[in-house]
Amino acid sequence: RFRLLTDHVIQRGPTFPRPMEVSIDAVGGRVSVRYRENDGKEKTVEEQMSLPEDLANGIVLTLLKNIAPDAGSTKVSMVVATPKPRLVKLVITPAGEASFSASGAPYKAVRFNVKVELGGLLGLIAPVLGKQPHDTSVWVLGGEAPGFVRSEGPMYQGGPLWRIELVSPLWPQ
Repeated sequence: RFRLLTDHVIQRGPTFPRPMEVSIDAVGGRVSVRYRENDGKEKTVEEQMSLPEDLANGIVLTLLKNIAPDAGSTKVSMVVATPKPRLVKLVITPAGEASFSASGAPYKAVRFNVKVELGGLLGLIAPVLGKQPHDTSVWVLGGEAPGFVRSEGPMYQGGPLWRIELVSPLWPQ
């Protein structure tokens, strides 16, 4: 069982269209978002929110490494900054295995599909408006010491799909 206490994320640089800093005090329910508007002015949004104990900001990979490959869907909560903070659900589902090799040795990784559920009215109209976030796939090597192997998905809403993987695994074509 995991519980987030605090999280602090800074997104800035040429990759991100809007510089943003998000701080979450999960126990106290305080969320702060600092961002720069299109005209260059800096703004801060402070929200007092009722945050659930299953909040996953900053610990998604740790959670994935601890989900059994034969588990059904796992739902966790996440605060996203749009830039106004809002609570969404992540639905994590095991989606099979993939073979790869490292240093000539064969391995199998479990692929997890991570889907964002927006909920409410926005959840109904987002797919129609093309605003439904893309799913993310994450491959995790199982065993006594599970490890991250690969991921494919956007780094922020509306961003391109990124593939992040370790250097050494070789995947079949």
